[in-house]
Amino acid sequence: MHLDELRIYCLSKPGATEDLPFGPDALVFKVRGKMFAITNLERLPPGVGLKCDPERAVELRERYEGIGTGPYLHKRLWNLVGLQSDVPADLIRQLVDHSYDLVVAGLTRKERAALAAATGEGGPGA
Repeated sequence: MHLDELRIYCLSKPGATEDLPFGPDALVFKVRGKMFAITNLERLPPGVGLKCDPERAVELRERYEGIGTGPYLHKRLWNLVGLQSDVPADLIRQLVDHSYDLVVAGLTRKERAALAAATGEGGPGA
């Protein structure tokens, strides 16, 4: 998967925005102000940090060479996924969905309602 494809997919999620809060190299994708994906625009080969269920995170790291822990990311809750690795593009999209869903599920009821009102979709737990 190329970085442009990742960007388009992340921004297709309901209520998703992009920002550069950590400087010009760290592109962050958020929903309702909460990060669900981060990528370093200067890193080669490219990768994306995605939130993940802790048990699934370990399983994925054991199964794919292209999935590991990333610098500055909580190692229990976040994986760094190589975009041009042994990780299939379909799985990367599923992991983006999983990360997004975890973040939406962690929003307050009020935030989820605001997301649903703004996008016409409720996401998990709405």
